[in-house]
Amino acid sequence: MKNLSDEFHPATSLDPQKDEEQHSLRCEWDFNLRTVISSNSTTAGTDAVGVIEFDQSQTILATGGIARKIRIYSLTSLLPHHANALSLLDHANACDYYISTPAKLSSLRWKPGSGSRVIGSGDYDGVVMEHDVERKVAIFERDEHGGRRVWSVDYSHWQPVVGASGSDDGTMQLWDPRCDGGGSVATTAVLKKAVCCVEFNPFGGSIIAVGCADRRVYGYDVRMVTHPVMVLDGHKKTVTYVRFVDNATLASASIDGRLSLWNLEDCEMIRSYKGHVNRRNFVGLSVWRTGGLLGCGSENNQVVVYDKRWGEPIWGHGSEQVGDHVFVNSVCWRQVDEDECTLVTGGSNGVLQVFEVKRKPMHS
Repeated sequence: MKNLSDEFHPATSLDPQKDEEQHSLRCEWDFNLRTVISSNSTTAGTDAVGVIEFDQSQTILATGGIARKIRIYSLTSLLPHHANALSLLDHANACDYYISTPAKLSSLRWKPGSGSRVIGSGDYDGVVMEHDVERKVAIFERDEHGGRRVWSVDYSHWQPVVGASGSDDGTMQLWDPRCDGGGSVATTAVLKKAVCCVEFNPFGGSIIAVGCADRRVYGYDVRMVTHPVMVLDGHKKTVTYVRFVDNATLASASIDGRLSLWNLEDCEMIRSYKGHVNRRNFVGLSVWRTGGLLGCGSENNQVVVYDKRWGEPIWGHGSEQVGDHVFVNSVCWRQVDEDECTLVTGGSNGVLQVFEVKRKPMHS
């Protein structure tokens, strides 16, 4: 494993013009580490952060993972400092409160239209739950995946809201969160291989994207999921994440060490992104849509950022390694304006890092 440095420097090519363009692009953003939140756990891996999600207001953050807790942070608790000083905290001081869960968590997603009150989760025991974060209680539970790990949950962006879950049992299931318990399945897509990620199109329409262990991304029309309406075939190994960039473009991640950008109209790959290390773990994928940036983790304990226009990283940040096999395995952008943003990363050692990202002023 290569040694880590504070900043990631993309490889240069033999094309001077390309190098100059990439250097100019890399200087387009300022990334500033503002907060580091360390784990209270003394046992390696028991506090690993597997998922990070901002709510619809982009002011409340939820995290989940091995610790069997949904931790809730306000933006002011994530950025409590002044000026450009680095703030060092632990979860006990930074976390506003937490909700205990019966199993390890693999996925979280805030429910649209709930006013940041309801969050859905998928866990290692194959159970999908919804939690009222104000009352700190579970309000919905379904166990239709036969005890096989639920890797991903998501919600539709229309009313009434429909939920989706993908599991090791090889199915993507659509369900009505108004119906608790068994019999709530609306319909099921059978993919045979593990379903690692699901996402409804947040820009509208009836398409849900599904990433599978068979190396492909499928698009289903939720009105009839017996057969996919599109298949994106280009990854060499399991697809771990899918994220809509806009209504006609999708980003995907795989343990083949690549991110891919797809045109959904012709199902063709637009671009492939390489520069992070990903051979076996889920390392996260998040898209800052207005800024045009893709963020992911890496198995060499770095967070890596790509501009969607370029195939090599424009920035990366590594932290000091603690213990064996430490890596960044979750990332999340705040979906705010196009010139300023916040990027939060989580590590397999339980550490959260909060970066402020600003577009550099244009020089005449």
